[in-house]
Amino acid sequence: MTTSNSESDVIAALRAGDEATFSRLVSTHTPAMLRLARGYVSSTEAAEDVVQESWIALLKGIARFEGRSSLRTWLFAIVINIAKGRGVRDRRQLTAEMAAFTGGTVHPDRFRDRRDPMAGHWKEREEPRPFPETPEGSLLSSELMSVAHTRLDELSEHQRSVVLLRDLLGFDSSEVCALLGITAANQRVLLHRGRAAVRSALEDYLEEKT
Repeated sequence: MTTSNSESDVIAALRAGDEATFSRLVSTHTPAMLRLARGYVSSTEAAEDVVQESWIALLKGIARFEGRSSLRTWLFAIVINIAKGRGVRDRRQLTAEMAAFTGGTVHPDRFRDRRDPMAGHWKEREEPRPFPETPEGSLLSSELMSVAHTRLDELSEHQRSVVLLRDLLGFDSSEVCALLGITAANQRVLLHRGRAAVRSALEDYLEEKT
């Protein structure tokens, strides 16, 4: 069981039909749910439908929730499953996606060359870091956030989902693997390439401003 005492109280309140508790959950999670759903469907309206269906599914299923994951993890799993079920956006196979991003996302000069014992690995201090560390604590300007979100929207489905879940919503790697049904190795590659793409977009923007 991973449910904390405070979360147990929330679950009990939901099962009792506490409207105030449900309203707080909706206010807290809906923006992130919309952004995640938007990565799977073709329009904002469709994403809104997915979120609405997800809240209905939570209310219908809360009596059967066993606490094997956190309530938040369960909720976002519902969002992903419903969004995928819409079948609006064409999706490519994960292997094709990874192949498409090999080579062109980051300039080759950032990697160790073939003469290096660590050939193919990032040079020192070049490896991309999480962006942003937290949505609330980020010191980035609104312009930079806009650039980052625009680049995120351009990523392929799995990359965007991994970066959103890890860097914006704070899920750990094991949760992301479970939510998306991918291996730990695939999760690392997708996160690595997604972060690199966002970082590259930010660097290009900052160079244009200077």
